[in-house]
Amino acid sequence: MSSTHDEQEIRDRLAAQLPSWRYEDGHLVRVFETGAWHRTLLLANAVGYLGEAAWHHPDLLLSYPRLTVKLTTHDAGGITDKDFELALRIEEIATWQPAEGSALTGPEGGWFT
Repeated sequence: MSSTHDEQEIRDRLAAQLPSWRYEDGHLVRVFETGAWHRTLLLANAVGYLGEAAWHHPDLLLSYPRLTVKLTTHDAGGITDKDFELALRIEEIATWQPAEGSALTGPEGGWFT
């Protein structure tokens, strides 16, 4: 079983590695403002894939313009390295955009609102 991190360590790590995430009610939480239902569904599926591949499953709240992701290690009773590693992968996938000058253009106006 993974060991849990204390609240100050969690907040310090979020500030250093995942500034768009917050610590709330025993979870690492990130809200992605997608601005559209189809984008919410696409992102939820990508997060679901990562959770399944990692065998560490986030709680997801889907609504028309946003996706809320919540991570905790239930069997450890708190936040562990599993949560931070999965949050980093989610952030990487969710915020990836083609590089300037790439043959891949990405959607006009970006992915999130």
